[in-house]
Amino acid sequence: MAKKSAIARNNRRIKLVALYAERRKELKRKLLDVNLSDKDYFDAQRKLAKLPRNSSRVRVRNRCAITGRARGFHGWFGISRLQLREMASFGEIPGITKSSW
Repeated sequence: MAKKSAIARNNRRIKLVALYAERRKELKRKLLDVNLSDKDYFDAQRKLAKLPRNSSRVRVRNRCAITGRARGFHGWFGISRLQLREMASFGEIPGITKSSW
């Protein structure tokens, strides 16, 4: 089980990303506009830099929905490899069985 503080920190980051997503998207769109004046470009760049660091999507860590484990995350199921193997062994995931020979 991951530390509760790490899970809580990641959840706060997820909320911040959702809160600032539209503002960040608009500023990035302005930065890609070739017809924008230099003053407007630098103004948009400054505003983007002033946004909270944790409002960036890349700061969010994929974590297991059950244990909060950050490593070995399987994106299709949203759980870690350890939980995937355990659930497959017990037949809790439809269509997946742990192979043994």
